[in-house]
Amino acid sequence: MSKTTTSPISAEQLAGLPPDFRALLQSVIEHYERQCDELRRQVAELKAELQAVRKTPQNSSLPPSTGHPHAKSGGTGESGGTGESGGTGESDEAVADAKKKKKKRGGQKGHPKHERKRVPIEQCDEVVALKPTECRGCGEALRGDDPDPLRHRVWELPQPQPIITEYQRHRLTCACCGKSTCAELPEGVPEHMSGPRLIAVTAVLMGLFRQSKSRTALALGALFGVPCCPAWVVKQQQRATVALMPCYNEIQAALPQADVVHCDETPFKQGTAKAWIWTMVAATFTLFKISLTRAAAVPIALLGRTFAGAVVTDRYAGYNAFNGRRQVCWAHLKRDFQSLIDAGGDGELIGNRLMSSLKEVFHLWHLYRAGRIRHDTLRKKIERDCWSQVYDTPEDGQRCSHAPTVSLCNDLFQRFDQLWLFRELPGLEPTNNRGERSLRHAVIWRKTSFGTQSESGSRFVETLLTILETCRQQNRHPIDFLTTTLEAHATNKPTPKLLAEV
Repeated sequence: MSKTTTSPISAEQLAGLPPDFRALLQSVIEHYERQCDELRRQVAELKAELQAVRKTPQNSSLPPSTGHPHAKSGGTGESGGTGESGGTGESDEAVADAKKKKKKRGGQKGHPKHERKRVPIEQCDEVVALKPTECRGCGEALRGDDPDPLRHRVWELPQPQPIITEYQRHRLTCACCGKSTCAELPEGVPEHMSGPRLIAVTAVLMGLFRQSKSRTALALGALFGVPCCPAWVVKQQQRATVALMPCYNEIQAALPQADVVHCDETPFKQGTAKAWIWTMVAATFTLFKISLTRAAAVPIALLGRTFAGAVVTDRYAGYNAFNGRRQVCWAHLKRDFQSLIDAGGDGELIGNRLMSSLKEVFHLWHLYRAGRIRHDTLRKKIERDCWSQVYDTPEDGQRCSHAPTVSLCNDLFQRFDQLWLFRELPGLEPTNNRGERSLRHAVIWRKTSFGTQSESGSRFVETLLTILETCRQQNRHPIDFLTTTLEAHATNKPTPKLLAEV
């Protein structure tokens, strides 16, 4: 389509020219108009190619860690990427005001105070009473007690020392038959040299604090005086995996009965093979699974084809089996819309219209989450202010000349009902923040370890991540739970139920 411009020759001037010259001039004008149209088309294609090369965390699925630390992030909405925080999702006026007012560092006015709770005096290991002996004014001797003295407490760590118990197994020979008999180890004493708490701490150093095997061995030696090497650490992780497997199976069995599950996946590596680590986040527990495939068979196997709960995901086709009860993440849509805006041309027009609707959705959701409107009000306002606009804009986008815009709009039409499940189920979030945040720890672990080297390593990673994240959700002490589980495994007692309080 030719771009409308003001012609330097008016219609009257053109009509006054000789017929032959007028025809020649008209053909020249049409020739250069066609050239201009072709150049505009090439510029649009080059802009699209340049945009494809310059992907950012704001307009693609690139993790935020790939961006320059000084790069400015724009837009509004919820978090995206690998769980990193995004904007606020407020109105344009609120965002503009927020940009004008630069916040000072540190805690903001009105934030809840965080302070260490004073433990009862009975829990103090030592109480030292300090009394002045003479008056600071006249020097007279002072006697008595202060009923309400100033309390100054100093926290210190004891010098860690390993508890080493030597079991001397005597072998005695029978005077009657001459056969020798060796004493057995007491029940619960492992045949190896590591106690349950030592194995638990080793697993937590790797699973929670993301330390390598060599660094874990160094930490155990430097902090606790336990001499060890990386090969010994590998044996401890294998023992932890075996002892914790019943807890992992317990969570996997409970997953299909969850009401809401936030699902996500990210590339991983197992040896030289490509792998993916999946996360399934429920209200009180989380399951991680490392698989050599990204196929739909993985979430189907974990949730079951008859899963009756709601799933929150991005637009990945691997979750299409759950389209009937699926909420598509609006934070991922924000990045898709921003990509259209950055592309320019027809895509920019459609992207701006969709971004405007997205901002309104987040604004209404924040009002509901803050308790300022009820859920029925949220549903009515979305139907009135967002529903038709989100439906009409992709319809226009299907007719534009920008191929990525057409593709996105076609997908939005196919998933239109999946955009609004949160307005039907109170408490269901319109974003997949929970799934994104649960993967953040695994992504950082992947960056430092480059994945795992074997299948047993993958089982350790998925098991430890599952147990540690579930302990965090239930406010359980991870080392205490791991120690109790390892003790039960050593004594052949029932494994503690991780979901007993659910």
